[in-house]
Amino acid sequence: MFNKIKAFMFNDQSEIHKENVQEVQKSKEKSEIFIIPISGEIINLDDVADEVFSQRMMGDGFAIEPENGVLFSPVDGIITSVFPTKHAITIRSNCGVDILIHFGLDTVNLKGEGFNVYVEQGNSVSAGDKLLEVNIEEIKDKVPSIVVLIVFIELNGKKFSYNLGQVKAKDKNVVIIK
Repeated sequence: MFNKIKAFMFNDQSEIHKENVQEVQKSKEKSEIFIIPISGEIINLDDVADEVFSQRMMGDGFAIEPENGVLFSPVDGIITSVFPTKHAITIRSNCGVDILIHFGLDTVNLKGEGFNVYVEQGNSVSAGDKLLEVNIEEIKDKVPSIVVLIVFIELNGKKFSYNLGQVKAKDKNVVIIK
């Protein structure tokens, strides 16, 4: 604090400027970049035919009716779990947001059939890295829905917003986390 006062009093604002630049850099590091993980149509969790998700028992979020089975990481972070049945992956973003990505309803019963996972627990990922590929044609008649659920298990004090409608994988600025 004394250095800030001294710098201000003697019109040497280089110290103040340097500290302000560092603060801006820190705040940029804390902002969450979220990209759309799969092409399709974003829908509200209220419209998902599963009470666990529609009543937000696992957390709040949204769902995507997928156009294809290629799923990408929505954030930079660490894979915290890959379910043995390959239908769900959790990620902790570099900003501390925990995200569950769950492909389909009752897909746990498929025991991995039709799913190819490209990551393991503990892997670092960047937004846009391929996580999972699902053969939709192989599984769609075996499960009630192929909807992809994006659930924020832990937002660590942050809030999110999103826009409904058609999206393409890797679209930016559709989901905002602040």
